[in-house]
Amino acid sequence: MIIARSITKYFGGFQALKDISFEINKGEIVGFLGLNGAGKTTLMRILTSYLPATSGTVIIGGKDVAKDSMAIRKKIGYLPETPPLYSNMTIRDYLRFAAQLKDVPLKRLCSQVDKVLEECNLKDSQHKTISTLSRGYKQRVGIAQAIINEPEVLILDEPTSGLDPVQILQVRNLIKSLEYKRTVILSTHILSEIQQIAQRVLIIKSGEIVADDSLKNLLKDTESNLEDVFLRFHAIS
Repeated sequence: MIIARSITKYFGGFQALKDISFEINKGEIVGFLGLNGAGKTTLMRILTSYLPATSGTVIIGGKDVAKDSMAIRKKIGYLPETPPLYSNMTIRDYLRFAAQLKDVPLKRLCSQVDKVLEECNLKDSQHKTISTLSRGYKQRVGIAQAIINEPEVLILDEPTSGLDPVQILQVRNLIKSLEYKRTVILSTHILSEIQQIAQRVLIIKSGEIVADDSLKNLLKDTESNLEDVFLRFHAIS
């Protein structure tokens, strides 16, 4: 589904990513972990074609991200850390707008909006103006716009950042409900979240992948949790 080969990224003289390679199968939920500045967001932006790699190749669904970025964007739903919302629009109007931008056929547009409103538990709030929503509801709207075109791949950058415990649980359950329907890449600083959602973990340190394994395998040699695994790879005591 996703093949990354020798991805390297420079910003001027700074090397943000160093020869990163991995493959992700269809239907997997994969957690990206790393300290601030490790390269997670840069990597996710390259996967979504919003940022070009300095060198290397990304293939998604058989298409090269660098050579066919428009086709790739139709396969991907992307939620950046700050959702791209228009605060003066209602939820329903915004999702209609997002669907049109993503070339959802007109004959399916209304039914597709209804579908994601239901999936994201937004149906009862669909006529509310986005500016009046809580942070948790805004995140739900952000996820709804990311899946409005039924993408094969969903990439979520810090989807629960700034949420309260109840909102975190709601968004977490929403992401978990997408399991097997779509390939999901999730970046978060909340390690317990990855442990409860992801099937596989990639740990990124200083622009390099230092661990890539199933969650089960990563935890089998420890009696505790993912936090201990993460700290071990970062040599923090």
